[in-house]
Amino acid sequence: MIKSSRGCCGAEELAEVKEAFEYGYFGLAYKTSEFEKEVAKFLGTDRYVITTNTGTNALHLALDSIGIGPGDEVIMPSFTFVATAQVVEMCGATPVFCEADPVTFLIDIEDCKKRITERTKAIIPVHYAGRPCDMDALLEIKEEYGIRIVEDAAHAFGTYYKGKKIGSFGDITCFSFDSIKVMTCGEGGAIVTDDTAFDDLARKKRLLGIDRKSMHVKDWKKRSWVYDVPTLGYRYHMSNINAAIGLAQIRKVDTFIERRREICHIYDAELRNLSGIEIMPDEYDTITPFMYVIRVKKGKRNELKDFLMEHDIESGISYIPCHHFSLFKRQEDLPVTDLIYEEVLCLPLHYELSDDDVREVCRWVKEFLAK
Repeated sequence: MIKSSRGCCGAEELAEVKEAFEYGYFGLAYKTSEFEKEVAKFLGTDRYVITTNTGTNALHLALDSIGIGPGDEVIMPSFTFVATAQVVEMCGATPVFCEADPVTFLIDIEDCKKRITERTKAIIPVHYAGRPCDMDALLEIKEEYGIRIVEDAAHAFGTYYKGKKIGSFGDITCFSFDSIKVMTCGEGGAIVTDDTAFDDLARKKRLLGIDRKSMHVKDWKKRSWVYDVPTLGYRYHMSNINAAIGLAQIRKVDTFIERRREICHIYDAELRNLSGIEIMPDEYDTITPFMYVIRVKKGKRNELKDFLMEHDIESGISYIPCHHFSLFKRQEDLPVTDLIYEEVLCLPLHYELSDDDVREVCRWVKEFLAK
């Protein structure tokens, strides 16, 4: 079977986890702090990095820490994983869905601007498939309207925008390190910002609102047993075990990214100019390709997906637009998003795919199109 996505862990991760086991405390501890420093180093920034137990909770913690609540609206593309919308509902606020760009599938800036009201408190652009959104335009909106920009960068760890890595600039950026992301902590997420007040509040909120400055110190004799709880909080911290996995993974992430780029180049060469599908080539040297996305024309997307499955090839449909779900069902007019959803198909893309695997996928795609 050729899987559509998978994590890649080995002896290095086991060695880091062994150290975490031997330390004996598996919660928020010293490896978490070490991992935060390594994330900042990878991004090439001295900004604050706040790790969490999932990417979803990173988004929720970010919105909660900027005060998003009942009566507020948060604009986002409907074409995203449901987690992006769920976290807005978790805050008691209303997700307002906007269109995706018909070429890039990224947030349509002009449609987004049309949906801004006096209740709009934040925008969540999604760096879909590792492609960066128009951050210049989004940060201009922030300055003009005073609206916070909380980036959903779950797909974009390592992606560049105009020479700068996503997360090294901007307002608030949220990453995911779940099991199928470009690098994994098993489960995990992170928030990156240069907002000092936000950092101070979010660090308390991620662990039940506890304020104890020395709690991550490795030497237990230097940790204070005294703490305050000045705010509401959650159990959103990253564990020492998950951070241990992340420490091993981040040393490999450049290799993971480079291999993904190589695979995308093979797909492009094999699938370019085929009748019945459209590919989405990109400047792979500047992005972290998270998914290899094609558009299947003439209403045959589901047929191709089933055909590949018959030949033991897993593919994905990312994503079902949020406005299609019963929880968010509204009279939304999003024709571009609806058409993207009808045509989108994600072919296998992960570090352990061989060149032969990729060409096998392409062979069966071509055979389907020749029928």
